[in-house]
Amino acid sequence: MTPAATPAATPAATGTPAPALDRAAAVRAALRALVARNGFHGSSMSAVAAEAGVGTGTAYVHYASKDELVLATYLEVKRDLGEAATVDVDPGSPAEQRFHQLWLGIHRHLSGDPDRARFLLQVDSSPFARAAHELAMAADGDPIMAAAAAPDLAGRLVDLPLEVLYDLGLAPAVRLAASDVDLDAAALDRVADACWRAITVSG
Repeated sequence: MTPAATPAATPAATGTPAPALDRAAAVRAALRALVARNGFHGSSMSAVAAEAGVGTGTAYVHYASKDELVLATYLEVKRDLGEAATVDVDPGSPAEQRFHQLWLGIHRHLSGDPDRARFLLQVDSSPFARAAHELAMAADGDPIMAAAAAPDLAGRLVDLPLEVLYDLGLAPAVRLAASDVDLDAAALDRVADACWRAITVSG
């Protein structure tokens, strides 16, 4: 029986070593958790390995450096977010409605695991930001940015740098998911509407 067909179980539960791919995933999850709690300075490879329940040498088997681990984790978080945030976006709906669906999809996915939101915020304000963003765009594209770049939506955007449009438009969904602010559905709708008005021209 292959590892993929074996029911998921922790090494502690089975008394056997986790499959290699599970160890790599555990190391990425540990980095997310540590960065969310402590920032990058509190997330050495040895600390990540301890959080993951593996030896430091095992962490280095999968990721040759902390930089490599950070970028791999970022790509995973962005891929999962893009898939989850765009699944309910109706490509046939008006631009404003698609933005609203996208904004709520981002918030909903990250609210289910706020550590992912906190990890993204930490990366975005770190020296890793540029390399992480470029790597994410070069991988398979970014479904979120692709949805936002649809001609009818892109044509409504104000003339500002992309980073500023993101900060005004979609980043509030990430920051709210990372915070302890509890908003009901109506309030989230109002925030999404306010973000739309902040980045678009009327018409």
